[in-house]
Amino acid sequence: MSRKKIRLTRETIAAAALSIADKEGFEAVSMRRVARELKAGTMSLYYYVKTKDDLMAVMDDALMGEAILPTIPKGWRRAIMEIAKSTHAVFIRHPWALAAMLSAPPGLNAMRHMEQCLEGLAETSMTNKEKITLLAMVDDFVFGHALREAATDVAMDVEFAAAQIATGAFPRIAEMFGKGRIEANKDRFERGLRAILDEHDRKS
Repeated sequence: MSRKKIRLTRETIAAAALSIADKEGFEAVSMRRVARELKAGTMSLYYYVKTKDDLMAVMDDALMGEAILPTIPKGWRRAIMEIAKSTHAVFIRHPWALAAMLSAPPGLNAMRHMEQCLEGLAETSMTNKEKITLLAMVDDFVFGHALREAATDVAMDVEFAAAQIATGAFPRIAEMFGKGRIEANKDRFERGLRAILDEHDRKS
């Protein structure tokens, strides 16, 4: 039995493109591949999405839509923490987006995301410059942490590291890891983010 044809909109096209990128990598995304996913003619997509750049734009807008919170928590620290966690989760779900979406132009949901961030800081005494500085620092941390999480394929080989430690050439590393591998803290992201907010709080 054939799959029911999906109604074409910019949203359904974006969802299909994200699904392809998640399963096959961003390189697999094309107008032809998206059309096949939606059981539609390639030319019919051009009514909604004019170019590959436009396709990237609707994909990025859909990603940013995932990051938007239903409501902003009270208290600026909690608000920024929750927004950052939501944004971080988007990159963890879609690690290919860390590089692929860098050149995508900001859309409506990117503006909504920024509006939420500023709403979270609205009741503080921070100047506009201080707000932008803090949000840039948080964005850098979110992006960098997600990038590192996605880079598991380039992690150091454990057996190689153990053999090198055994030579005695790395006494400080041996002292730290000699009794077994230290498990990564599951709350490392939140602890790092809290440290950034604490530091900004002290300077405000």
